[in-house]
Amino acid sequence: MDKRKALIILQDLLKIKSVNNHEAQVADYIKLQFDQYPAAQVTVVNYAPGRSNLVITIHGDQPGKTLGLSGHLDVVSPGDIGAWQHPPFAGEMDTENVYGRGASDMKGGLAALIYVLLDLLKQKRSFAGTIRLFATVGEETGNYGAAQLTRQGFADELDALIVAEPSQLQVEYTHRGVIDYELAATGKAAHSANPTAGNNAIDQLFRFNTAINELMAPKTQVDPVLGPLLHNVTQIAGGEQINSIPARARLYGNIRTTPLYPNQPLMAEIEDLVAQLNEQPENELQLTYHYPESPLPGNPQAPFVQLFRKVASNTLGHQVAAVGDGGATDASEFIRAAQKFPVVIFGPGNESGHQVDEYVAIKDYLAAITIYQQVILQFLR
Repeated sequence: MDKRKALIILQDLLKIKSVNNHEAQVADYIKLQFDQYPAAQVTVVNYAPGRSNLVITIHGDQPGKTLGLSGHLDVVSPGDIGAWQHPPFAGEMDTENVYGRGASDMKGGLAALIYVLLDLLKQKRSFAGTIRLFATVGEETGNYGAAQLTRQGFADELDALIVAEPSQLQVEYTHRGVIDYELAATGKAAHSANPTAGNNAIDQLFRFNTAINELMAPKTQVDPVLGPLLHNVTQIAGGEQINSIPARARLYGNIRTTPLYPNQPLMAEIEDLVAQLNEQPENELQLTYHYPESPLPGNPQAPFVQLFRKVASNTLGHQVAAVGDGGATDASEFIRAAQKFPVVIFGPGNESGHQVDEYVAIKDYLAAITIYQQVILQFLR
């Protein structure tokens, strides 16, 4: 392994300010690395101006299975830059860590995948089948790059998928889904001294809140890996001033779903609940969903999961667990492809993602490269 080259790729990615947009700059950088290799088929899939997905396909010297690799190009905002000891877009490095927004989530994993494929091309490694790298836009705000690529059929031939999200070098085979919803209430303004002349929009939200808590209360089955279904009202806004009955109000909720309580049935129940409330003349509620993502079902005994565990355990020198993840990933979209396939979420990183002075440990980054390389070559042997 050329450690210097591997670290340069990571630092270069971290210097690009792809905060919730501008992913095309990252895609252009990656494309430039692969353009020197005729064996790499590079496809740019535009999502919007300045926002491009990238699909890189490499065929082996024999037919065989198709392995997908996935990483997203966007990062979240650094927040108060003055609070950072290491500038968020400088790619600074010391003897132990590389720092920057996205170092953990997840340019570390993406850079590792890029290095592995470039090394495979440079060394002209032999393998059977096809490798397809997906570099996606918009994961942090809705997974819509992965959704676009899936709709266009790029994932239809996959036999397995690696998502390089930070897993702290554990093998994750299942994760929660998410439903973010917005409920808008429309009432009628009036003076607070004469409330019956109006219709309090906030009261409508209170009725909904009571009703949805009653709807969720019986859903007590606990996923043995991911835990219970979670529902929280996380934002509420409304009203004009303290002595006026509010004509408008909004409520926002977040549901973390599991395979026991998948998204579509839950969304149908919530829609029915809102329709029932709207049958009452005092309620005028409008429900909107924001990028719902399905939970990822999985089997810890699947051969691909077990292959990953074996390689990771041998490389790291200790037994690596097969676990679940409480968050959602681009896998929620890719599993909508034409055929079913196992997914492993595995990547370098830690709990510093989305925090000040985000970092990835150099030893973890280099270990991930070794593990990805071995898994790819063994799966496509």
